[in-house]
Parts: sequence; C-alpha cells; structure tokens
Amino acid sequence: MATINDVAQAAGVSISTVSYALSGKRSIAASTRQRIMRAIDELEYEPNAGARMLAGARTNILALSAPLGPDGHLPTHMRFVTSVVEAARAHDYDVLLLATDDEVSGIRRAASRSLIDGVVVMGVATTDERVPLVRRLGLPSAFIGIPPGVDDMSCIDLDFDRAGREAVTMLAEAGHTSIGVIGHPHSYVDRDTNFIRRFTHGFDDECRARGVRTATQWPEIGRTGGAQAYDLLREQLPDMTALVFHCNEPIVEGALRRISQLGLSIPGDLSVLAACASYAADELETPLSAIPLPLDEMCHSAVENALALVDSLGDPQVTLIAPTFLDRGSIAAPRPAVHPA
Repeated sequence: MATINDVAQAAGVSISTVSYALSGKRSIAASTRQRIMRAIDELEYEPNAGARMLAGARTNILALSAPLGPDGHLPTHMRFVTSVVEAARAHDYDVLLLATDDEVSGIRRAASRSLIDGVVVMGVATTDERVPLVRRLGLPSAFIGIPPGVDDMSCIDLDFDRAGREAVTMLAEAGHTSIGVIGHPHSYVDRDTNFIRRFTHGFDDECRARGVRTATQWPEIGRTGGAQAYDLLREQLPDMTALVFHCNEPIVEGALRRISQLGLSIPGDLSVLAACASYAADELETPLSAIPLPLDEMCHSAVENALALVDSLGDPQVTLIAPTFLDRGSIAAPRPAVHPA
C-alpha cells in the first residue's frame, strides 16, 4: 500500500507539502497540487480519513456512493438520492454524488483529495468491495443495505428476509398454494445484489415450509417486460392464484395491464401483493396491498449514522427495519376450483 512518502517522492515535493494539499491548511501552487493529485491517483494512495478528522479539517460534504447501472430504474434511484440530500441538508451538509460503475475508485478519489467527511453507500452487493475500502480508509460510513460480516459497521435496511416470509404467510393464510413472483432484472441476481438474495431466501424458505408452489420471472425493464413475465408465469404455474411483485414500477404497470387485458379481476381471479414497494402502490390503476419500502427512514437514518461517526458519537450498529403491511383490498381467498360434471 502506498504511503504519503511515496506520494511526496512521485510528485517531487516534501511530505509536509502533500499534507498541506490534502488538508487545505496552507495554499500551494496549482501546478504543485496537480502533481500531488496525479501521484495520489497513480499510486492509489489512501490517506486515513480519521487522521484528517483529528486535524479538524471538515468539508461539510458527504459522499453518496450510488452506482447506476444500465439495468437500473432511474426514478427509484433518484428517490434514494433525493432523500439522502434532504437529510444531509438538514445538518448543513452537501452531498457529492458518486455514480460511476466503479464503486471503489470514486470513494478512494474523494477521500484522497480530502473532499468529504464521510460516505453513505447504497446499491450494496453481498460481496461489496466498498466494505474493505472504507475500513482501510478509516472513513466514517453508513450503508443502506447489509452485506454479511459487517457487525463493526453502520448499516440499515428493511428486513428483506422477513418481508419475503411475511409475503408468503399472508397469501398462504388466505388459502393460496400456488404463488408467482415477478422480480427485478436477472442481472441483479447475477451480481448478487444483497436485498434480492435476502428477500428470495426468506420467500423460498417459507414456501418450502408451507408446501406452497412458486416460480419467479426476472424481466428486463421495458414496455413489454411485465406482460411477458406474467404470461410466462401462467405457463409455469397454470394453477397460480396469487402474484407477488418484487420489482420496479414499470414492470408492475405492464403486468397489471396484461391481467386486465385477459379479463381477470383483482382479487377475484388473482390476489396481488406489492412486496418492498418503493412506489405508491395505492396510486396504481389497481391499488395494491403492499409491504412498503421505508425508503425515507432508511436514507435519513443512514445520514444520521454517518454524521454521528464523523462526530465520534456512539458506535456503529446494524439496524433491520421490521416490515409493515398496508391492506388495500387486493388479497382474498382463491375461488374454489370448478370441476367438470
């Protein structure tokens, strides 16, 4: 790992000049600063953020590591971003958005240049390279999401495992034994997105425990994705009487249109539940019962946690938010099967 001495040698300056460039305590020539920053980037130098905090150099800026991939849903993404910004502004903090696909380099660059006091991390993978990075940097951080083995870090999220179990429980106790699921794009699964794994684990485990048959479709976001996913589920589960949406709003809307085109009623012919919904499920053309995603609570708590660490107040903690259920009348007992005489 590169040291401050390595940076000084590469830039042709003294160690104190590198320190001044990072802390901003003294003015240095722009050309000298550029050489130092270039050396920092080339060597991937990672100054300890804790040392900078002890020196009293505050920027009143939080980074938000929020990578947006090609399979992302921008409106949902921006709901998270907006909520984090609102929470930060309440503490007189600005937010530096790091939205590149390379989650690590943005944090490293912002920390090495002393641009930020801490970071809020979202879009968490089960194995997330940002976890060891912020540990090495000593950077105050809070994760919206809970990767494994982070008892020493500040993390908050909906209890997705429990949400999956409760989705099955509600439908099974209403009498449903065949439940389809429309999920996020399969690329979320391929990169082991943490909340997908946790929800699926809880959902599938509860289905096995209750003897419920299930199948899942992972459609791409697009105008026809929801309708195609629903049609495929009907082929996989001909006796499907309930449907769970664990996906973004455009897919939900497409599937609901297809259900309407087929002349099916909700909940008469099909019970429907919106699980971990980041959208207003009551404002859809057909209002849906839902387990809502507590997006604002997650984002505001993450900002509070990050700033508490900046101020050395309290210890990091992992918080799972219990799921809640909003009944909007889209779940009912399945109709009795009609057998030919």
